[in-house]
This record gives sequence, C-alpha cells and structure tokens, in this order.
Amino acid sequence: QVQVVESGGGLVQAGGSLRLSCTASGFPFDDYAMAWFRQAPGKEREGVSCITWGGATTYYADSVKGRFTISRDNDKNTLYLQMNTLKPEDTGMYYCAARLRVGPPWTDVGSYSYWGQGTQVTVSS
Repeated sequence: QVQVVESGGGLVQAGGSLRLSCTASGFPFDDYAMAWFRQAPGKEREGVSCITWGGATTYYADSVKGRFTISRDNDKNTLYLQMNTLKPEDTGMYYCAARLRVGPPWTDVGSYSYWGQGTQVTVSS
C-alpha cells in the first residue's frame, strides 16, 4: 500500500521560512525521482522543484531559484523542501510526487505515479 504524506506547512509572514517534509512508503523510494508541486486557488498545479533518485541532480522553477532547496534522505524515505525568503505568491497547497519515468519534463504532472494529499502554505504580506 503506497503512502505519501506531506507535513510542515503553515502560516508565515513574508520573508520567513518553512521546511516541508514528505515521507513515503509502499514503493522503492530510492528508485524514484521526487518532486514538489504547488497549486494556488483557481490556478493550475505547477512544478516547484525536483530531485533525481540519488540526489545528484535538482531542478527548480525560476520563481523559487535561490530561495528554495530540495533534498532527500533515502535511508528515511523522506523528501524535504527548505523554503526561505517566502513571498505571498508562494501561497498554495504543496504536494509531494514520485515518478519512475524519465523523458517527460519534470514539470509534467501526468508523469508522476504517486501523490500526497498536500500541505497548505500561507504567506502573509
């Protein structure tokens, strides 16, 4: 039984920081690339960051480069997203996702096999 559970969201003032975590089980975590997506009300889900199975390569949306850092601990089956210098436009539901496929762009929502339920991040101005 696959489980993907996000945590660490909350309400923070602009300029603040949050660290999201995602714990996965039921599939070989260290075989999968992992990613964070977010979705604001009325908007499409968008890719925030992705990390390859071994952690050697990372990808970021232009809007978060230099502020967010993705990492993973394969021994703990856990994915992280350190978010610094948060802005109101970072507000949204943040989702953790896993994919085995390579080829499609990392931002391709349909290429991910497993998703969590999300954790809400709200940044006040």
